[in-house]
Order: sequence, then C-alpha cells, then structure tokens
Amino acid sequence: MDQRTITMRCPCMLDLVIILSLTSCCMLSETRAPHSLEPDHQLGQGSPITALHQRLRRGWIWKQIFVPEEDPTPSVIGQLKSDYDRGDFSIKYILSGEGAGEMFEINEYSGEIRTLQKLDREEKAFYLLQAHALARKSNEPVEPQSEFIIKVQDINDNIPEFQNEPYVSSIPEMCPMGTIVAQVTATDADDPLFGNNAKLIYSILQGEPYFSVEPKTGIIMTSMANMDREARDQYLVVVQVKDMLGLSGGYSASTTVTISLTDVNDNGPTFQHNMYTFAVLESAAVGTTVGRIMADDGDVGINARMNYSLEDLEESATFKIQTDPVTQEGVVLLAKPLDYESKRRFVMSAKAVNDHIDTRFLSYNEFQDKTTLKIVVEDVDEPPIFMAPDYEWKVLENMVAGTVVGTVSARDTDAINNPIRYSIDKSSDITKAFKIDPNNGTVTVAKPLDREEAAWHNLTINAKETKQNHLSSSVVVFIKVLDINDNAPMLAREYQPYICEGTQSGELIQLINAVDLDDPVEGHHFYFSMVPEKNINPNFTIRDNQDNSASILARRSSFTRRDRAQYLLPMVVADSGSPALSSTSTLTINVCSCQPAGHCPTGGVEALAISIGVSLQTLLGFLVCLATLTVLCIVMLMLRRHRRKQLEGLGRAEKELELPKGVSEKVLHYGEIGGGGGGDLGGFCQPAVPLRPHPRRRDRRLRREEVAASIRMSMSLRHSLLIGPEDDVFKQFIMDRLNEADQDPYVPPFDCLKTYAFEGTGSPTGSISSLESWDFVDADQCPRDPGSRLVRLTLWHGGAEEETTF
Repeated sequence: MDQRTITMRCPCMLDLVIILSLTSCCMLSETRAPHSLEPDHQLGQGSPITALHQRLRRGWIWKQIFVPEEDPTPSVIGQLKSDYDRGDFSIKYILSGEGAGEMFEINEYSGEIRTLQKLDREEKAFYLLQAHALARKSNEPVEPQSEFIIKVQDINDNIPEFQNEPYVSSIPEMCPMGTIVAQVTATDADDPLFGNNAKLIYSILQGEPYFSVEPKTGIIMTSMANMDREARDQYLVVVQVKDMLGLSGGYSASTTVTISLTDVNDNGPTFQHNMYTFAVLESAAVGTTVGRIMADDGDVGINARMNYSLEDLEESATFKIQTDPVTQEGVVLLAKPLDYESKRRFVMSAKAVNDHIDTRFLSYNEFQDKTTLKIVVEDVDEPPIFMAPDYEWKVLENMVAGTVVGTVSARDTDAINNPIRYSIDKSSDITKAFKIDPNNGTVTVAKPLDREEAAWHNLTINAKETKQNHLSSSVVVFIKVLDINDNAPMLAREYQPYICEGTQSGELIQLINAVDLDDPVEGHHFYFSMVPEKNINPNFTIRDNQDNSASILARRSSFTRRDRAQYLLPMVVADSGSPALSSTSTLTINVCSCQPAGHCPTGGVEALAISIGVSLQTLLGFLVCLATLTVLCIVMLMLRRHRRKQLEGLGRAEKELELPKGVSEKVLHYGEIGGGGGGDLGGFCQPAVPLRPHPRRRDRRLRREEVAASIRMSMSLRHSLLIGPEDDVFKQFIMDRLNEADQDPYVPPFDCLKTYAFEGTGSPTGSISSLESWDFVDADQCPRDPGSRLVRLTLWHGGAEEETTF
C-alpha cells in the first residue's frame, strides 16, 4: 500500500476570504494521484503568487483511503502531516471517529495511520474519521479539524446462498416443452460493484433432459414435452450457482428443487375381466349386496371418479348398481325379491364412465368401458306363503257352533311342494271361540259369540310344512262380529225424580233417556210408554219426544206431602229392532217441599231428614252421638280383649310355676341384726333406714329362673338330710341371688346383708314354711308374740317385701 501524506498550514482571515472566492482554483491545485495525499512542494515561498497558492491549499479536500478487507497484518495505510511540522515533534496528531483506537490508530509524532485488525467489508464498508493537529506544548490546534473516509476494499470471500429454501413446485402432466416450473434465487454478500465477486450464474447438475435453467435468472423450465404422471410423478432437480461468472477460483452452492406432476384426466376406466359372476340366495332381502366390481383408472382424485350403470333394463330391474364414493367400486344390490322357481339366472351388462371428461387428451369413447355380470340364484327351502297378506271376515253374533267364518290358503313355493297343516295360535284366541280345519284352513265358530263382549277378534293362523324342515309362516285374520238385536233398552241412569208441592198440571217433572247395548246399522230409536194395564194414571203421564227421550208430566195439581210422600210410575222402553225388545222400569217420584228457587234436597243428610220429618240440626246431632257411642264400644271391646289375653297369659304362667306335690323343703329368708341369728323382733321389724322403693314388688310374681333354682334345690334335699350350705345346689342358689342383687336398679348406695338358711328336712313336726300362708306382716308392725322368731318366707311369694338389716 502506497503512503499518502496530508500537509496542512495555519489559516487566517485573509486566507479564508481568498479560499471562499477561489474555491475552484484551490481544488485544482490540490488534486493529486488517488494514492497520494501529500501537498505540492514545487511552488516557491516568498512571492505573492506563492503565498497565495499556499493559503489556497489550506481548504482541504480529503480523499478516500482504500484498505483491503480480511488482511490480518497491521500496516500503514496513510499519513497526516501539517506544513508547520518541522520534524521537531512539536505537532501532535490525533485521530477520532468510527473505528479510531479499535480498528485504526495514528502515530502522534509522524501522523502515520495504521490498521489494528482485519476488516470485513460485509460488516462495515467504510469508516468516517476526524484528524486533529495540535501544538504539543500549548495543546492548541494548529490545523482545523477535518474529516476523511477510509473505505474497505472488497475481496471474494463469501459463498453464494439460495433464498427461500426448500423449493417445491408442481406442473400438470402432459404439459408442453418450455413450461416455467419455478425460479431459484441466490445472493452473494460480496460487493456487486467491485469486480465479478458478486456476479452469479446458474446451471443444472441433475434433472436433465427433463428440465433446464436460465443461467442469469434461475428460471427452471421443462425441456421435454408430454411427461406422464402415471409413469413418473416426481423429479428432483439440483441447481448450482457460481460467483465470478463461473470463472475458476470462485465459490459455488447448490439446491434441490422438488417438482411433482399433477394429474390430468388422460386415462379412462378399464375393467380387468370381461365377465363377473355372483351367486345370491333367493331368500335374500331387498337391498342385499350381491357383489362388487371395479374398473381401474390410472388417474387419481377427481379424474378417477366414475359412475356405474346397468344397461339390460329387463334384467337389471331386479338389480341395481351404485358407486362407492370411497373405493370407486360398483356395488351390485338386490332391487326386487328373487324366486328360484321362477328364474334362476340373470345376465346383464355393466358400464363405467368417468365423471369428468377432458377431450384434450382422449376421445369421449375412451372414457368408458363395459363388462358382463352373471348372477346365479340359489335355491332355499322357503316357508309356506299365504295367498293374501291378511284376511278380514264378518260373522253374526250368537251363531251356533260350527258356523263357517272363512278359509285361509297357503302353498309351498318350493319345487317339492310339501303338504301344509293349519293351526290357530293359542295366544290370539284365549277364549277358544274359533276352530280351524288343519287340512283345508276352514275357520268355524266354536261357541256363540257376543258382540257386546268383543266386537273384533284378531286371530293368528299358522301354516306349517309337514315334511323336511317343517318351516312355518303365519297370517293375521280380523273377524268382525255383527250385531243382532239381543239386548233390551233400559234407562240411561238411576233417575230420582221429584215433584214440588204446588206443581201445576202439565208441568215437566223429569226428562229421561234410554240406552241399548246393541249397535244397529241405522242407529237407535226408542219408544217410551206407560205400562199397558196401567195406562190410565191420574197423577202422571209420559210424553215420547221422538228423539230417544221422554218427558214425565204432572196430570193434576195440588201435590202435598201430607197426602202422599211418594208415587210409583211404571213405564215401558222399547227399541226398533226386529224383533223389537222392551224393558219395564219403575220410577219413584218423591213429593218435596222445594226451596224458593225450586231446588229440592233429594240427596244426603238433608233429604233423609226431610223424609223422616225432623230438622237437619236434630238429625246431625243424632248422627254425632251415634258415632261417639260406636267409637266407645270399639275401645271397650279392645280393652276387654286385651285384658282377657293378659289373664290367659297369667294363667299359663301359674300352671308353669305350679310346684310338684311332695315338695315341702323351702328356703327361709329373714333379716338379722349384727350378723347373727339372735336379737329381739323389735330390731328385726325396725330397720335402721327405710326400705328402698319398689312399686312393683307386691304385684310381682316369682321369676321363672328363681322358682326353677329353688325347685332343683328342694328336689335334691328330698334325697338327703345331710345336705348343707356347702352343697353345689345351695351355692348356685346363693350365686343367683347375688347376681340379682348386683343387677337390681333399686339397690341402695350402701352395703346390706342378706342371710339365707335351710329350713331343714325330715322334722317330725312337719314343715314350718310360711308358703301356705298368704297373710302379710307389714314391716312397720311388730309381731304380738315377741318370743316367736319365725317370719313368713318371701321367696315363694312375690307379694311381700324383703326385710333388710343394715
């Protein structure tokens, strides 16, 4: 790199004026070669012209300094120098601006500019810096601050790069040559204005002879016509890009372009077989799939869609074909029932046609194909078939048994033609009102029918083969029972007519209607009249209204309850049947003391009170008393029954507790004072503390376990006179009493002593037990005989309280 020297002089006001007026001359005098920035020293000093030129050169024009990029060696790239610099190092040079001190540095004594590290043009293409010349002693500027540019010069140090990768494109098959497929674009970070570093050129590495690329633009085009997708549907094209116009020493890069061929309808459907054969059972239901056929089409998507059809109309009426939208198969379906005995084979033609036809590639006829279908019907043993889907018959009610109602007929459609037997389903004829001939299917009446009980009968008749598989079928028979006039008319309801006192002659008393269970075709028509032998009634008359109703009218006036409370009016109701039927009914007409509005209390308590001649309040009081007495009687009966049950229970308990004869050994229960057997009876009868309350002790009976334990001990004592307190029976008795005392809820909160002893056995004086005595000695009274120390035992009788000594 050549050195560049820049010389500066001290400015003044006159110099500035001259510089402003002669700018162009100054610029011409300052012009140097591109690689030299040193001032012109050829002009002399001292003459006016020389001075003038020296002053004009102080208007500096800094030129660019070029530095090659990627140079790692520090080197001098230029020099700053002032005219006042005499080489005595009195001038101090300073560099500031972009990259100063980091990328560039200046020798403050000589003004040489040096690079510190390698530069990258792609990161920064130029640097703007400022130069300063200062007096070293005073640190005052001797030259004005000026700016200059250091430009980084480009070298080919970047590889081209493709943009927007990956590249994927598609074109329709069968397209002409020269069809544009895609465009690839690459960029180079080098300077496009400096040499050929960033000038790119494209070429094909892989993909010929099908595709080519335009070298400068990167546009990929087809170089072969009529490429077939069915033969090959995808291509991988490798494109290379080089800088420096492809010259040696440059960089290169490559990319892959995926090119797919899209489908066009350039293929028609084709059947793989000339005939398809299927078999179907004659019992197959309508809609059953008979089989599937498939026409191949090399295209895909919408271009492969097709429709199937059957062309032989006479044969195809039994079948139909549909296109499966998923698999594009032709599904042959059964459209009508089959009969093996009628026809056993069907032959028809099936055609497949593309939905979307493009005549640019094929003719119309090439978009369709035909094949033959052969369908064989297989025989199935079928159940009998009735001649009609259902039957409807009519029969008069009350017909005698054996009357023919109708006949059903069924046949076996198989070639064997098995005989058939008929029967009535029992669940459809629970009353067994009909019979059927099993051989010919004739249905007769088994017993007279009543239309009023059942107007319709729905029978299920079965027909069953008598041989082979015994298959059966059924049919429904509807039998309508026709009406005959076998029911007499009657009044529509229970009428309760009344006539008010003071009713005038001819007034309406009651409007009556009639009903008939029969159902004549022409409808009902009833006739109302008086009983023939009593047609002269001085009180009432009947008028037929000719509309299936009649009016009862008063024939006279002055009806009073005093004269008569009720009147009986017999009447006849007849129908219009053939023969006509009639019935006689008697109406009870009450004479009523009507209210002002003409209302008569003909029902409930009020009517009953009026009928017996008492007031309503009196009757209500009587009824309340009667109800109260009834409730009391019921309660008394329940209490009496409850008491009777209690007495019966007590009687059974007494029988259970009855002692066996001969048992005279008893247990003495008495209280002692001081723990011994002595002492007077006064202390015995007057305990230290009052006895604990026991409200049920006097009425309590001896518990069953206590009696049982005492009986066991007494029976044991009968066999030995030596049994004493050490015996097991006596010990168990004492333990039972102790357990009873522990569980007694009325036990006092302090200790007490209970003493038990044997009465003894074998005494010549006999038993001294008080079991036979029912007299109770009250605890508050002392015995009259103080010498006697015997008290009544209370163990056997629960009526007395126990004495306790504390």
